[in-house]
Amino acid sequence: MYVWNHLAQAISCASDGRHEATFLTDARSDRVITYGDFWANAERMAAALVALGVQPGDRVAVQAPKEPAMLELYVGTVLAGGVFLPLNTAYTPDEVGFFLGDATPRVFVCDPINQESLKKVARDADVAQVLTLGRDEVGTLVSARDGQKPGFRAVPRDALDLAAILYTSGTTGRSKGAMLTHRALASNSETLRDYWRFTEQDVLIHALPIFHTHGLFVATNVTLMAGGAAIFMPGFDTAAVIEAMPKATTLMGVPTFYTRLLKDDRLAEASRNMRLFISGSAPLLADTHDQWRAVTGHAILERYGMTETNMNTSNPYEGERRAGTVGLPLPGVEVKLCDPETGAELPNGEIGVLEVRGDNVFAGYWQMPEKTAEELREDGWFITGDLAMIDADGYVTIVGRGKDLIITGGFNVYPKEVESVIDDLAGVVESAVIGVPHDDFGEAVVAVVVLEPEATLDEAGILAGISRRLAKFKQPKRVIVVDALPRNTMGKVQKNIMRADYAELFRR
Repeated sequence: MYVWNHLAQAISCASDGRHEATFLTDARSDRVITYGDFWANAERMAAALVALGVQPGDRVAVQAPKEPAMLELYVGTVLAGGVFLPLNTAYTPDEVGFFLGDATPRVFVCDPINQESLKKVARDADVAQVLTLGRDEVGTLVSARDGQKPGFRAVPRDALDLAAILYTSGTTGRSKGAMLTHRALASNSETLRDYWRFTEQDVLIHALPIFHTHGLFVATNVTLMAGGAAIFMPGFDTAAVIEAMPKATTLMGVPTFYTRLLKDDRLAEASRNMRLFISGSAPLLADTHDQWRAVTGHAILERYGMTETNMNTSNPYEGERRAGTVGLPLPGVEVKLCDPETGAELPNGEIGVLEVRGDNVFAGYWQMPEKTAEELREDGWFITGDLAMIDADGYVTIVGRGKDLIITGGFNVYPKEVESVIDDLAGVVESAVIGVPHDDFGEAVVAVVVLEPEATLDEAGILAGISRRLAKFKQPKRVIVVDALPRNTMGKVQKNIMRADYAELFRR
């Protein structure tokens, strides 16, 4: 349909000529949005953006609640030749101010509730246009869209032109804007569609946020490329997902989705129609994997990706889905392990920093050439910063982040190894192992543990339970029991917060 716009062409082909087929069912209202309606509105949205002055390469930033118009804005930005910049809805005005000042978008779209407070932020960042996706008031982007005619001629964009910028979480230092090209998004979604066997018969339960690569570029693009449908939910709700399963075939989620669904007695019956459950964005506990298989008969398919690369590896659709691993490199993606100090390639079976290369890899960090040069090699290999191991069969296991490596008394401790032993103890829900400053050892190993409600374990019991399974230097010097581990909106455990909270634990 959109021959000269690389990404638009890729995500529109499957629905070309299928205008009456369902694309979205809005779970809030049960409103059905056909492919014909969706693409017509996306074209109108593109025309509205051009009328607002958006030119090829201009950024369109958005911080707004999840709704179908957000997807129209995403695709409309692509059609208009712009660069889509979604922002986490949890960001404060100060944080939004940084992103606007750094990315300098032509247009900023926000929640009507926050429009007044964000106008000053946008003005300070020299953003000329501040609009909302509200429907009731005049002057919104939706009203501007409705004033345009469909049939917009897509602005030509080549494979290496930018389609989006996603900012990394910035847990250490300044947040970085990962520049994603048309080729990176299109090629990865096409690979996932084929690898996971998505077709026009699939109905995806879409309960993920769409300011993140998982919900926006994996869930949405794969559905569009397959010509399938999605039940579009404003967020995750256990009851709503259970009720949707008999009408659906697939679910993409984070581990928290699956642990919460396991607590619902209706899961076994509700999941009978489903063909595939996919998990990512955070590690899935092997225990959750085993429980899910026991209750539903399905093995969760765990995959691994990141903002800068989209998806890199996946457990196979056909073949063994190994609990605790993130599977095999996707077709067209190369992976290798390297020594964190020298950069020399390591053999399989050793632990090293994972590097990846392929069309899925980003083009660099926005306005950060030095940081780009540090992490993206000239030959295309991206240094992920994740510590991993590759077994003899090629399955990849993520051990932890490079920055999570604990060096205590000169010995290296990989948190994942310690966490796995603690998680095996009866009464333990999950654990997170961190390193904190210690006068004698440099760093001390500390375990932060969540227990089941009726568990009688305490610090002494946990230490006793692991004493025979771990070398002395790997054993935590303290175990702290908490009600819940701190997580971000995608369910990732935020170890940086815990390191800050317990930084003074051993200070004299």
